[in-house]
Amino acid sequence: MEWDDIVYLLLLFSSIGFGKYFRNIEDKNIKRNVASLVGSVIILIASGYHFWHPLIFILANAIIIKCLSKKIIHKVSFAFSFAYLFFFRNTILFGIPYPPAHLNLIQMIMTLKLIGLAFELHDTNKGLKEERKDAEFEAMKIPEPSFSDIVHYSLCYVGVLTGPYFSYRMYLDMLNTPFGKYVNCWDQTIERVKLIPLYVVIFLALNKYFPFDYALTDEFYNERSLGFRLWYVLPLFGQFKTRMYIGMRLSEAVFTMSGLGAYPAETTPLPGKGPSKDHQLLEIIANDEEKAKNTKYSYRGIHNIEPYGAEFDYTVRQAMKSWNMTVQYWLAAYVYKRFPYKAYRVFATFIVSAVWHGMYAGYYCCICSVPLYLPIEDIYYKNLKDIKVSPPVSWIWFMVVYWWRMFLMGYWGITFRLLTLSACFKYWSSVYFIPTLITLVMLAVSFVIFPKPKRTDRPAQDKKIK
Repeated sequence: MEWDDIVYLLLLFSSIGFGKYFRNIEDKNIKRNVASLVGSVIILIASGYHFWHPLIFILANAIIIKCLSKKIIHKVSFAFSFAYLFFFRNTILFGIPYPPAHLNLIQMIMTLKLIGLAFELHDTNKGLKEERKDAEFEAMKIPEPSFSDIVHYSLCYVGVLTGPYFSYRMYLDMLNTPFGKYVNCWDQTIERVKLIPLYVVIFLALNKYFPFDYALTDEFYNERSLGFRLWYVLPLFGQFKTRMYIGMRLSEAVFTMSGLGAYPAETTPLPGKGPSKDHQLLEIIANDEEKAKNTKYSYRGIHNIEPYGAEFDYTVRQAMKSWNMTVQYWLAAYVYKRFPYKAYRVFATFIVSAVWHGMYAGYYCCICSVPLYLPIEDIYYKNLKDIKVSPPVSWIWFMVVYWWRMFLMGYWGITFRLLTLSACFKYWSSVYFIPTLITLVMLAVSFVIFPKPKRTDRPAQDKKIK
């Protein structure tokens, strides 16, 4: 294990343990200050003298949010934040050493938070002008943050290292409501970490017997068969997933121990969004200690990974919904739903996701392959899902579809780790782009077996008589 990974794990475990004490701080100002102090220490340890990156980033966004018109702050913050990500990842072009890898993770989640804050404030201002009085708006609107409020939100130790993403509204609720005080944090934490030993064993076994570095060797390309090169993406994809499961589950545990993201279960919290219904209950329960003590709570608002769905859903679309769920909410809320050209919303969303992940061509090869495939999968799913077949045929069909999905995502996923365009092309060409060709055949066949219904003329009685 590399030293960076050891530091990363130590910071995560320390954050989880600290949550027991943090959650019991009564004074909200002290709680806010402590969260920021601990977050600053984590950033300093992870970044060293590169600490100036997040400081400049926070300062610039605070100026944007405080000084510009509420009508444009979300657009300006979005443009600046992604421009800074480009600079952050290409500092060598400006004669500045590259920052540490873990600071990249911090910068990524901070980008989502500060852009999200700008959107929240923009939406609040818009709702107030429209005189919205509905319960959802009342629960989701935010007060005008001060300069220090923006800094404290950015530096809060909960999620500062790897997320999950949480909104400014969630941050305020952590400080101003008693939900975190009464939620059963231990049970929630154990629920998230209980399978981590299994993930560790699987990861170590796959890493030992199917090392990623082997996919970079001449032996892999020159002496191994086509079938082996195609198959090898499956254990590599398993490595990648189990590593992410470990990190994301530990990251969620930081939240469950701190109390941030706890909401009454009756409000049906959703990942990234928080409460989705019965918003009026938030204030009622928060102001009634007896109700607060006896309420059932949920951390679904910060739920970021669903390993069962990621492993066993048999379509790409469904499996994707179980992955990085709070970031998917952010992309849906602030990119997909607001992109002005509806026909290009999906592709624009995946492009933003790829840019957010990094500058390597492999990220684009992987992430931007998905929106090209989803319409084809949808055609087959829509036309075949209601067909009734015998149980044996159904089982065989499920296995074929399931392993095709796993194989296809592994084929994309290997480029996420190969990074460079030359390495990606070398692997894909070594397997003759077979998965891509099969996908194109699927598209061609769909036009034959699922022809679009012909348009029929409207009934004569409905036609306009001239």
